[in-house]
Amino acid sequence: MRLYAFLLFLHVLGVVIWVGGMFMMHFAVRPSAVELLSPPQRVPMLAATLRRFFGWVTIAVLVVLASGLLMFFGIGMAAGAMAAGKNAFLEGIRLAHVSVHAMFIIGLVMMAIYAHIRLAPFKRLQAAVAAQDWAAGAGYLDQVRLLVAINLALGVIVIGVATLGRAIL
Repeated sequence: MRLYAFLLFLHVLGVVIWVGGMFMMHFAVRPSAVELLSPPQRVPMLAATLRRFFGWVTIAVLVVLASGLLMFFGIGMAAGAMAAGKNAFLEGIRLAHVSVHAMFIIGLVMMAIYAHIRLAPFKRLQAAVAAQDWAAGAGYLDQVRLLVAINLALGVIVIGVATLGRAIL
C-alpha cells in the first residue's frame, strides 16, 4: 500500500507540473509577453520558455504514464491476481473503476497532443526563431497555443474525473 501511495504522489505531481504549467503559460506568461514585447522579442522569449517547460513536461508525462501503469499493476496485485495465476496488470485494468479508465484514455489523448506539439509546431517554431522569421514564429506559437488550450481543457476534465468520478460515474 505504501508503494501505491508513492506512485499516486508521483502521478499527481506529474499532473500538477503539466496541467499547472499549461495554465500558467496560457493565462499568464503568453498574455504578458503579447502585452509587453514586440514580435522580435516575444517570439524567441516564448520559444525559450516553452523549450524549458517542455523539458519538464516530457519528464512529467513519462512519470504520469509509468506511475499510472504501475498503479494498474498494483490494483491487480492487491486483488491476488498472481496467486490466482492471472496477469496482474490486466487484472488491475479489469478491476479499475470506470473513472480510472476515463482518466487513462483522456491522458493518452493528451500525451498524443503533446507529442504532436513537440514534433511539429514547436520544432517549426524553433526553426523560425533560428531564421529570425518572426511572422512564421508567431504563427507556430498560435498553433502551440491552440493545442495547449485543448490539452488544458482535457487536463481539467481529467482532474474533474479524478476527484468526482466515483461520485458521478
